[in-house]
Amino acid sequence: MRKTWRVTDIPAGVQGRVVRALVVSQVLGGLGVGAAVSIGSVLATAVAGSPAWAGAGATLTTLGAAGAAIPLARLAQRRGRRPALALGATIAAIGSLITIAAAGLGSFPLLLLSFAMLGAGSAVSLQARFAATDIASADKRGRDLSIVVWSTTVGAVAGPNLLGPGEQLAAWLHLPELTGPFVIAAAAQLAATAVYLLGLRPDPLVLSRARSTAATQGVTEAAKEAPRPALFFAIGTIALGHAVMVSVMSMTPVHMTMQGAALTIVGFTISLHIAGMFALSPLFGWASDRLGRIPLILLGQGLLASSLTILAVSGEDNTAVTIGLVLLGLGWSAATVSASALVADLVTGPSRLRVQGRTDMVMNIAGATGGGFAGPVLALVGYSGLAIGAGAFVLAVVVGASVIFARGRLAAA
Repeated sequence: MRKTWRVTDIPAGVQGRVVRALVVSQVLGGLGVGAAVSIGSVLATAVAGSPAWAGAGATLTTLGAAGAAIPLARLAQRRGRRPALALGATIAAIGSLITIAAAGLGSFPLLLLSFAMLGAGSAVSLQARFAATDIASADKRGRDLSIVVWSTTVGAVAGPNLLGPGEQLAAWLHLPELTGPFVIAAAAQLAATAVYLLGLRPDPLVLSRARSTAATQGVTEAAKEAPRPALFFAIGTIALGHAVMVSVMSMTPVHMTMQGAALTIVGFTISLHIAGMFALSPLFGWASDRLGRIPLILLGQGLLASSLTILAVSGEDNTAVTIGLVLLGLGWSAATVSASALVADLVTGPSRLRVQGRTDMVMNIAGATGGGFAGPVLALVGYSGLAIGAGAFVLAVVVGASVIFARGRLAAA
């Protein structure tokens, strides 16, 4: 007979085990994503035969993540986090293998399908951050979420630097050029699948559901009172920040290679960018718990604005591009961690999985839109013009934060 858990029954060590399992799986998943994302735009250009299609990789990957967000959330609702996260990682592994086949066949439609399947890995990475909050205490929610986000750093930073070894692996296996990183991605995602299945026992979402009636009713009432403007602002912050990051980051490898930069330099630049995205996320999570969500969101916008300014003014200098990409990652991290924690704060009742799935879906649709328009914008107005255009999204979040902050002060008064 299955044990029925109450809030007071859940041992303190369970949350620690959950976070550790999520950390290991995120390292593996990040290794796969990092190895693939740094070469995806170059591979799309090579197969399509035009740099105008360079953004197709980022676009289809984010669309795939958007499409997988709600189905995976619904599966989690029915069966728990463990099968949902494992299924998403398995789909991403299969997508990596199809990418190799598409490159060998020279089939751009098949390549697009494989990129969409790779997006399931991104969806898993996003849902893992919410999984860290399932049974976390309210005062440590931002910290635990940010630790899981941070853990992606190890794999994601190492991934782009595997371009050279990946190509050697592809040559050894007699695979098409530029496909070596996807072999690594497939193996890493399969390993992540095993960690989800074996490590998330007991399932944190199942534990969180089995709470006492009084506690559940209290959370439900709190969820009903969540202010919609604040929730919309939090989701909008995540979406617009992701659109800025994807549009600029996905075009950077193309921009740098067109300037004659070697693939090793491109990989190093993307590695530093990804380090900016994840390395300081625990600090941002701690600060958002202590200082508040809105101040950290505004800090993120300031970092994004600094990045875009550098890229717009000095986009022809590879050193300046590297600095700009690091700031871009830091801004994305501060805004995404604090806004995600705000979503977790506002909706903690039975509707939270639905809201989390929709948050990830909107985030990825925004990223896909940014990535889709980035290629044509790059062709029309160049890299500097792309950076200037992305600044409009930053301004929109700053205006929204000002409105939410003013409303909060009025409500307090």
